[in-house]
Amino acid sequence: MIFGNKPFKRQSAAARRIMATTAFRIVTLFASLFILGGTVMTVTSGLYSQSTLRQQIRQAVENEGHETFADAGTADVRHLLPVVQGLIEHEPGFHYLLQGPGQVVVTGNMLHLKPIAGERWLTWSHRLPKETNQNIVYGIGYLLDDGGYYFVGMDASPLTHLQHALWTTLLWEIAGFGIMGMAGGLFLSNLILKWIETINRTARSIMQGDMSRRIPLRGTNDELDHLSESLNAMLDQNEFLIASLKQVSNDIAHDMRRPLARMRQNLERASLARLPAENMQEQVELAIMELDAALEIFSSLLKLAQLEAGAWNKEMEPLDPAQLLESVLEPYRSVIEDHGQYLLAPHTSLPRHYWASGAFAAGLFQPD
Repeated sequence: MIFGNKPFKRQSAAARRIMATTAFRIVTLFASLFILGGTVMTVTSGLYSQSTLRQQIRQAVENEGHETFADAGTADVRHLLPVVQGLIEHEPGFHYLLQGPGQVVVTGNMLHLKPIAGERWLTWSHRLPKETNQNIVYGIGYLLDDGGYYFVGMDASPLTHLQHALWTTLLWEIAGFGIMGMAGGLFLSNLILKWIETINRTARSIMQGDMSRRIPLRGTNDELDHLSESLNAMLDQNEFLIASLKQVSNDIAHDMRRPLARMRQNLERASLARLPAENMQEQVELAIMELDAALEIFSSLLKLAQLEAGAWNKEMEPLDPAQLLESVLEPYRSVIEDHGQYLLAPHTSLPRHYWASGAFAAGLFQPD
């Protein structure tokens, strides 16, 4: 039983590793922001569509009511009765109700309503039979001059369907963007983990002694390739420093062999010859001189290695080659002038007539 759970545990560990990556978090955050933005836009668009549809329904009902009163001429039951009967026959998309002063239904395609003036939203259509007419109705009620009541309305079920479609769209949108975000996060995280595993394999190979190993580039010229190039440049520099260190060690071993061997020979000769104190002191001084020479060689090699490694970059100052050459040539100028010659350095110039006559060349010049 325990053996059977091992693959599941490995898969769970891999999933947790992927979800813990920065790439997965970035994609998840992006997907969340995308869902939020899409939800706000969808809700805004849906509310605007509902408002537009509600306004259209309201306008249609108002126009129907105004046309009814315009055709009747007088706002009472007797004049409205023939008009409403004609509308019921020719306008099947509307709901009409005409009630007398005693709230008795005179005509219409609706059931009895309480005489309330103004806009009304009815949760069902008040039509017969009730089982098949459960849609929302929007209408306007009018109190008549003779105490009667007139109501005109229309089916508002498209508004309800639009609301349901809005919520359905939101749910599908959240689910779709969530799945896309998770899939994108898994894909990007897997890509990053593969690249990191490539770096790990390269590092392990270098630690095992293969200093020539480098991180392979994917050829996409993206930020991962740029980072790989930087890491490879760092590895090149490290390889150069290690090679320099080996060379310094070889130079030290080669250059220190002779002074140390001479010092050993002198000390061995003095020890075997049983020299007097004066001669022994001389041999010791020779050994000290050889040791100082060895230390100076060691210090010089160490400084060269530090200069190659760039350890003294902050302490170095620019050197003017012309000034250095001038300091080298200065002791020889008096001798050259005593012989009536000119010494031309790269930073100096001859009198104009030497250039004009073509009598110039590198080195020493005889006067005309």
